[in-house]
Amino acid sequence: MAEEQTPLEERIIIKDQHTKEIDLVNRDPKHINEDVVKVDFEDVIAEPVGTYSFDGVWKTSYTTFTVSKYWCYRLLSAILGIPLAVVWGFLFALISFCHIWAVVPCIKSYLIEIQCVSRIYSLCIHTFCDPFFEALSKICSNVRVALRKE
Repeated sequence: MAEEQTPLEERIIIKDQHTKEIDLVNRDPKHINEDVVKVDFEDVIAEPVGTYSFDGVWKTSYTTFTVSKYWCYRLLSAILGIPLAVVWGFLFALISFCHIWAVVPCIKSYLIEIQCVSRIYSLCIHTFCDPFFEALSKICSNVRVALRKE
């Protein structure tokens, strides 16, 4: 026997869909930025054999690059992250709205309307073309091709 849900339980279930738990450790679970923004010091700066700088300069450059990249990203995401999330949320909501209320109904309408044309076209093909090609195939069925090398 199925349990009936109270309106409060239904509201809680609906709310849970929008406030689901997010993973703060793995922030790219679908690996959409795997190859794009994974840039380390070694990917940008490299010294070939024979042209080494001082070890202190190399270590300081590495630390400066890594820390500045880390904090610049954090600062930019703190300043622009929420406004851009609103923009992207609005854009994807707009795309979803257009898809749900315009694209899919147009496609469904087209498929319904084209079904009538498809039946008429199919009837014409079967009525006129099928007998013609059947007769042509019977004519060509006795043709034999022989290749000789002379």
